[in-house]
Amino acid sequence: MPVSSAEPAPPLDLRSGMTPARFDLPALAPCRLDLTVSALRRLSTNMVDVLTPDGAYIRVLGDARAPVFVRVAQANPKVLTVILEGNSSEHPHALALVRRMLGVDRDLTSFNRAAKRTQWLAPLAHRMRGVKPPRYPTLWEACVNAIVFQQVSLFAASAIMRRLLLALAKPFEREGLTLYQFPGFERVLEAKEDTGRAAGLSANKLATLRRVGEALASGALDEAMLEQRNSTDAAALLRQIKGIGPWTATVILLRGLGRLDVFPTNDSSVARNLALVSQAMPLDVAATLAALGAQRGMLYYHLLLARQEARGGLEQACGPAVLVAGK
Repeated sequence: MPVSSAEPAPPLDLRSGMTPARFDLPALAPCRLDLTVSALRRLSTNMVDVLTPDGAYIRVLGDARAPVFVRVAQANPKVLTVILEGNSSEHPHALALVRRMLGVDRDLTSFNRAAKRTQWLAPLAHRMRGVKPPRYPTLWEACVNAIVFQQVSLFAASAIMRRLLLALAKPFEREGLTLYQFPGFERVLEAKEDTGRAAGLSANKLATLRRVGEALASGALDEAMLEQRNSTDAAALLRQIKGIGPWTATVILLRGLGRLDVFPTNDSSVARNLALVSQAMPLDVAATLAALGAQRGMLYYHLLLARQEARGGLEQACGPAVLVAGK
């Protein structure tokens, strides 16, 4: 039955019938949970990925039939504490998702060394030392975010995403907050077109979302297909879907598959953030990307954090600072 654009259902109590389990997740130092989650969230209005006032990261993972509540905190630069609530059979998968979403195993020595040698980038890289490359938990979520954020401002896209989640996502009550579980492609495919239109999506973006959902549902596209290809070939595969161009494919690879060898050029927001960070210093973007090499994608996250910092929202979003080993 098609999903209507009626008032969203009241939030469910996520604690009901769930058994908590604690895990220590080793992290390759330097690692800062607060900065990594801020890069994942983009803006503090994100209703899926939430930072609590005490600096913990909370979210609902899994599908609608088997939700898992995740709480991640950091008191040690080399270890994250993960609390999972839900069916214990779902815990291994959820823990694996947390590990890859927060990039705790990624060694960024190459980027840090190159950034230190770049005059305009070095101060920013020093301030953001410890940020890891975040990833969305699924290819679908990465595609939806990339498509919604096409050719509109960050704030406009975030407002559209918020309205879409209110219409389609399942809400849960936890720690005095309402969390929204990201809707699967099945939910979007069965939704009435009016729902997406009311959220602010254009007809073209709605059509692209449906094409991606149908490709995933049919098996014509899946994450394994992309993982098996280098970034150039993976981007070409994504671009076979009408509505996914070079920028969108790059963002999907970066934020969805953790491909750090790509960087979204021809991006107005990136251009503004580059100007913000470099100020009056000489700036040769091509030379910088070449120097950063296979980890050039980390520049995207640093620029995103620089913009948050300039708006005064980074400290508020991050909560208490965490000491970084070797800083």
